[in-house]
Amino acid sequence: MVKTGLLTFPSLPAIATTGVTAGPLEMKSPFHIHFDKIYEDERCDEKTNEHGHAKLIEDACMIALSKIGKVPSDADFLLVGDLVNQMTPSNFSATTMGIPYIGLFSACATSVSSWLLAALLTESGMSNLAVAGAASQHNSIERQFRYPIEYGAQKADTAQWTVTAAGIATITPYKKGVPSIVCGTIGKAIDMGMTDPLNMGAAMAPAAADTLKRHLEGHGKQASDYDCIMTGDLGKNGFAIFSKLIQNQGITNLDNFSDAGMEFYGKNPDFMAGASGAGCSSAVYLSEVYTKMLSREYKRVLLIATGALLSQLSFQQGDTIPSIAHAIELTMK
Repeated sequence: MVKTGLLTFPSLPAIATTGVTAGPLEMKSPFHIHFDKIYEDERCDEKTNEHGHAKLIEDACMIALSKIGKVPSDADFLLVGDLVNQMTPSNFSATTMGIPYIGLFSACATSVSSWLLAALLTESGMSNLAVAGAASQHNSIERQFRYPIEYGAQKADTAQWTVTAAGIATITPYKKGVPSIVCGTIGKAIDMGMTDPLNMGAAMAPAAADTLKRHLEGHGKQASDYDCIMTGDLGKNGFAIFSKLIQNQGITNLDNFSDAGMEFYGKNPDFMAGASGAGCSSAVYLSEVYTKMLSREYKRVLLIATGALLSQLSFQQGDTIPSIAHAIELTMK
């Protein structure tokens, strides 16, 4: 019997390599030591923010492929996404890469949704090499969902800073010595009536709690089974709400829980409630977490990427903010 939204991967598809690129401000992240490439220019020396955004993706893809001695023509699928209108940066990067392409949008949860789709294609035998991940670029996202940076708008303490970063993984059949994808859970869109685009952490927290509960119950796991459970970019405010929600579910020991958005810029108050953006969780998962898995400091992790499914149109029409969270479980055999 198939359980709704639950995925299992008996063949253990592998995250063979990763490529993480980031902008100049991301040097302030404690995770930057694990990033593969950091640009001195926010636009990656391109003419526009959107072209720079595409460059982030292209370079991260090439870095991930180069680590296994591959080139784009060796890949079966390109599965990437971002937050810009109609995923313009991802579309342009796809034209450069020349790999059969599916653009994906789960907002800031796109990272995990791309890896789950890649794992499904690998499990079915339809793919031997998929390139998958997500990216964001501060300037292009801020002006779309909030205000152009030149406007200098004052932000609330609950707001989060969109990171300039891309995180790309190569997904292959099982490979010894790298993390394997064991199972996952596709999230449900949850709308708790939140309307503030500067408090997305609060909107996303219920979705994260719901996915965690469904993953643990559906796959017969306990929170204590994991060395690390990391949510996407709930930020300080959202993670506090998430913590209360899961405590109500009976999870009282939160020692192995963390949040990529809350930790991305450390404790620097300049970044309000923390980081966000489709590149936030993908960059952290594929740098810090991946490195700790390779060293076997982490042997089993659960990654829950969260996304606020709002748009310019829905916000302008006064709609609420539906949210989503997808989970992927990795292990070192």
